[in-house]
Amino acid sequence: MYFCISICKIKKETKLFPKNSKTIIHMKYDLIVIGSGPGGYIAAVRASQLGKKVALIEKYPTLGGTCLNVGCIPSKALLDSSHHYYDAVHHFEAHGISVEKPTFDFKKMLARKANVVETTTSGIKYLMDKNNIEVYEGLGSFEDKTHVKVSKNDGTSVVIEGTNIIIATGSKPSSLPFIKIDKERVITSTEALKLKEVPKHLLVIGGGVIGLELGSVYKRLGADVTVIEYMDKIVPGMDADVSKELQKVFKKQGIKFATSHKVTSVQKNGDTVVVKATDKKDREIEFNGDYCLVSVGRKPYTEGLGLEKVGVQVNERGQIETNNHLQTNVASIYAIGDVVQGAMLAHKAEEEGVIVAEFLSGQKPHIDYNLIPGIVYTWPEAAAVGKTEQELKDANIAYKSGKFSMRALGRSRASGDIDGFVKVLADKNTDEILGVHMVGARVADLIMEAAVAMEFRASAEDLARICHGHPTYSEAVKEAAKAAWDGMPLNA
Repeated sequence: MYFCISICKIKKETKLFPKNSKTIIHMKYDLIVIGSGPGGYIAAVRASQLGKKVALIEKYPTLGGTCLNVGCIPSKALLDSSHHYYDAVHHFEAHGISVEKPTFDFKKMLARKANVVETTTSGIKYLMDKNNIEVYEGLGSFEDKTHVKVSKNDGTSVVIEGTNIIIATGSKPSSLPFIKIDKERVITSTEALKLKEVPKHLLVIGGGVIGLELGSVYKRLGADVTVIEYMDKIVPGMDADVSKELQKVFKKQGIKFATSHKVTSVQKNGDTVVVKATDKKDREIEFNGDYCLVSVGRKPYTEGLGLEKVGVQVNERGQIETNNHLQTNVASIYAIGDVVQGAMLAHKAEEEGVIVAEFLSGQKPHIDYNLIPGIVYTWPEAAAVGKTEQELKDANIAYKSGKFSMRALGRSRASGDIDGFVKVLADKNTDEILGVHMVGARVADLIMEAAVAMEFRASAEDLARICHGHPTYSEAVKEAAKAAWDGMPLNA
């Protein structure tokens, strides 16, 4: 009886494609998701929760995409390990803790990182099983607007059919045209997470989030680190005060900066990497190190998808064009995350995955891109949500600003984390909060207080009048809000 039912089911759900072809349609789904990063797997889970029959395609053996395998998760594991070591070397004595000269085992750090990654990616596999999502391992490419071919690593392939399809294939590290990435001495973030040794002198091209985080890891472990940045400040997309404070703190930690420097060449000579750049006075400057991390951003990854076969529109930056529902010009195909416009952030991709899954289920979800927080996981951390001061000036919006130093907090003095501040920007006339910018301990978590307040269009006064626990880091938010509201913080 079971055999008969199974055969009947297979006959019902398989068919030839196209007519007179020998290609077999393996299964039909309500939704196919190509890519298992944070955007893709979350979209699959949400769609399944809402009653959809879902398939997930991933070309690599492990799920989770760049973020879980060679991005967010492994980098945070190394940031935490290196932070513990740095504290032991520099801060334990101040707390009355005496230890022999601390040492570290880099191989063990990397092994711990690998274990964190394995545990996390295994968790994604568990979620797929729990939500009855069928996973196909292989490269997904379009046959037409509703059929995707999965080319497996063993040389075989299947074609599956989906009423709707989500492209969630993420991004890859960018480079400069004249730089040859050899993955040994001239590396991207992927290789920087699995070096066999701590560099003697790490040259970092690009003073953005990735460069600063990985530069911090190796500086804490004893490397000399020089950051070479084309713009006149690091993390140029963040508020100018955040950039200034981070650079000041990192300089105290021993990181060197060369801002307003245009890299012109990168050459490897044996175990040495030579980077040449011109400064703002057009003088040529030469930097020498044993490793060079190229961290000049990321680019959408759509290779092998066959977008041209179905006519999906892509802009000049390689991003897939979508409407407000993240739908492409081909009605059955959607795109989310790093392959579309906007910040290349895992949490942005997750929200877009939820948006599409709910939209396809007849709901009316929303997303406010202005309220997606940006975070730098160095120490101190940096975080922001909403508009920067420069953006408000450029838009001719009348605003007021309130700023409060972490140094003035009892909690910060108790922990020894006195660097940083919280800055609140509010509308000059209505007092509505327009932007919040932070540098300090645990601000990566603290920023969500600001995001929630802004989601409900709170005023600076609203935030200032909320009772905050004492002593906590969050009191800095209350004080900065009060400074923006009436100019009179209570502890400054």
